[in-house]
Amino acid sequence: MSTVDPPTPRDQMIAILNQQPADSTYDDLLRELACRRAIQRGLDDVDAGRIVSH
Repeated sequence: MSTVDPPTPRDQMIAILNQQPADSTYDDLLRELACRRAIQRGLDDVDAGRIVSH
């Protein structure tokens, strides 16, 4: 039985950056990383039950 370690935050950031166009600016890259982090934080909140139903 083999186990696969989940990707580290560093590995995830590298993958996100590698998906961006070569002419991306520093601001473009930071914006993309911040957006992905915000999405992940929201998903983590859902997993932890920190949500409010409407």
